Amino acid sequence: MFASFFPRPKLFLWSAIGWFFVTLGIWYGGVQELTQFSFVQDKAPVAEGERDPFLTAETVWLYQYILLATVAFCIAWFFIDRNRWYGWSVCGSALILLVTYFQVQVSVWMNTWYGEFYDLIQRALAEPGTVTTSEYYADLLTAGYIIVPNVLVSVLVLFFTAHYVFRWRTAMNDFYMSHWERLRDIEGASQRVQEDTMRFAGIVEGLGSAFISSIMTLIAFLPLLYTLSQQVTELPYLGAVNGSLVYLAILSAAGGTVLLALVGWRLPGLEFNNQKVEAAYRKELVYGEDDPTRADPKSVAELFQDVRKNYFRLYFNYMYFNIFRYGYNFTAQFIPFIALGPTIVAAGFSLGVFQQIMNAFNRVENSFQFLANSWTTIVELLSIHKRLKAFERRITDDVRIDPAEPALQV
Repeated sequence: MFASFFPRPKLFLWSAIGWFFVTLGIWYGGVQELTQFSFVQDKAPVAEGERDPFLTAETVWLYQYILLATVAFCIAWFFIDRNRWYGWSVCGSALILLVTYFQVQVSVWMNTWYGEFYDLIQRALAEPGTVTTSEYYADLLTAGYIIVPNVLVSVLVLFFTAHYVFRWRTAMNDFYMSHWERLRDIEGASQRVQEDTMRFAGIVEGLGSAFISSIMTLIAFLPLLYTLSQQVTELPYLGAVNGSLVYLAILSAAGGTVLLALVGWRLPGLEFNNQKVEAAYRKELVYGEDDPTRADPKSVAELFQDVRKNYFRLYFNYMYFNIFRYGYNFTAQFIPFIALGPTIVAAGFSLGVFQQIMNAFNRVENSFQFLANSWTTIVELLSIHKRLKAFERRITDDVRIDPAEPALQV
C-alpha cells in the first residue's frame, strides 16, 4: 500500500516529522529575525486602525523559509532513495502540504478581516453617516484580492490531487499485478485490485491532508484564540478563566472524540465483514455468467442472506452511532454561545470581536475534532486497510521498486 508509492515509507514519515521539528527550532532559534532577506520590505509602518497587509516582510520571509525547507527535504530524498514515483510521492506530497499551509494563512488573515469588517458594519448601523459607501465597498474589495487567488489555487490543487491519487493507485495496481499469480485465488481478489486500491489512495490522501490542515490550523489559531479569550470576562458558573476558550475547545473536542470512538468501535469489523460477504456473492454471480452449474437460486439465496444479515447489523450499529454523532455535533454548535453569554450581556466586546472569537473558536474546535468528524471515513479506511493487509500476506518475498525500471522487481 505504501511501499509501492513512497520510498522507504517508515523512514520517509519519520524523517518528515523530524525535519519539521528541526526547521521549527532553526526558525525560532533566530532565523525569523532575518527579514532583510525577505523579497518584500515594508515601506512604512501600518498606522493605528489600519489593517495589516497580507504580505509583509515578516510573513513573506516565513513563506520563503518554509519553501526552502521543503525543497531541501525533497532534494535530500532524491539522493536517499529515489524510486519510480519520486516526483509524485515526495515532491507531490510536499506541494499539497505547501498549498494547505497557504490556505490556513488565508483563513487567519480573513478572520482578522471579518472582525474589522463587522466592526465597520456595527459603526455604520449605530452612527449613520460615519461610514461612506465608498469605504464600505473598498473594504469588501480588499477581501476580493485575497479570495480570488485562493479560489484559483484551490481549484488547481484539486486537479493536481486527483492526478496524485491516481498515480498512487497505479503504483499499488502495478505492485499487486506483479504478484497476481499468488493472489488470484483469494476471495474478491479482483475487487481489491480494482476498487480497494482506488478507495485507499483517495481516503488516505484526503484524511492526511485534513489532518495536516488541522495541525496547521491549531498552530495558527490557538495563539489567536488565547489572545481573544482575554476579551471574555467570565464563564458561566466558573467566573474568569485565563485562556478559557482554548480549554473549552479542547474539552469539547476531546469529549466528542472519546464518545464517538466508544460507540463506534464495532464498525470497522462490520465493514470488513460486509466486503467479504459482498465479494462471495459477486464471485458466484460472475461464475454463473459462464458456468450453468454455478449461481443456482439456492446458493445465490444463501449468499444473499449473508449479505442481508450483515447489512442489517451494520444499519443497527450506525443507527445508535449516528444518534451520538448528530447529538454531539448539534450540541457543540451552542457551546461558544453559552460560554460567551455573560460577556455578551455585559456588552464586553464589539460585534467584530465577537465574530473573530466565534470563527477562531470554531476553527480550533474543528481541528481538535478531527477524529470525531472523520470517524466514519476512518472506519471505511480501517476496513479497506484490513482487507489489503490480508491480501498482502500472500506476498512473502521482499519487494523493492527499482527506480530505473517501470515495473516492480522481485
